[in-house]
Amino acid sequence: MQIEKRLLRFITFTNWMLFCLSTVCGFIWAPVQFAWGILAGGLVVTVNFHLLYRSLRKALTPPHLASVSTVLGKYYVRFAATGIIIFALIANHLVNPLGLIIGLSVLVTSITLATFNEIRKIIFKEAV
Repeated sequence: MQIEKRLLRFITFTNWMLFCLSTVCGFIWAPVQFAWGILAGGLVVTVNFHLLYRSLRKALTPPHLASVSTVLGKYYVRFAATGIIIFALIANHLVNPLGLIIGLSVLVTSITLATFNEIRKIIFKEAV
């Protein structure tokens, strides 16, 4: 269980750091609409990740185990809400779509960095 907690802590910390760094860099060097896209995308994906974590933690913690249909129902509601938010942001020209994609990819980058970090630990652990 220790590795899961370490990975979750690393992903959460890296996600917030990349989100803040990309948003600040966007507002400094990019057009305003592009920077708002980074901010909106990062917020959408970060909030979605934390809501997923909360719902899975509640569903899988004894003694109140939730059914699979309840977990999937919450997932699809969150997925639909995310789609509606992204559609509204793009359709109303509130954000730049490329900036939104960059903001949405913050979590994927955090997960990728966590994977590379764990692979690095395994390789150097075996080398010692």
